[in-house]
Amino acid sequence: MSTALNPQATLAAPMDSERFAAICRALSHPARVRIVDHLRTMQQCICGQIVEVLPLAQSTVSQHLKILKASGLVKGTIEGPRTCYCLDGGVLAQFKDMVKRL
Repeated sequence: MSTALNPQATLAAPMDSERFAAICRALSHPARVRIVDHLRTMQQCICGQIVEVLPLAQSTVSQHLKILKASGLVKGTIEGPRTCYCLDGGVLAQFKDMVKRL
């Protein structure tokens, strides 16, 4: 669409396509989508419960969490001998905004 037809087109900041693609890649596996959905519904940091809701081995869940953390969607904090995970609400909001802009 040309800017003559859409004067707002020049005002919008360009979308960070690299960031958007990284988050999409992180969400490209059904297990990771389930993890994000579970963390969203819990609305708090959780530790071992993620393994309990998925029919996957601990090591597989850990690998999926590592990918989600790398994308920025999930944060992990160490509490004693375990790591607690929660969604990064700011990153999730940014991703939702990016999807709306498509």
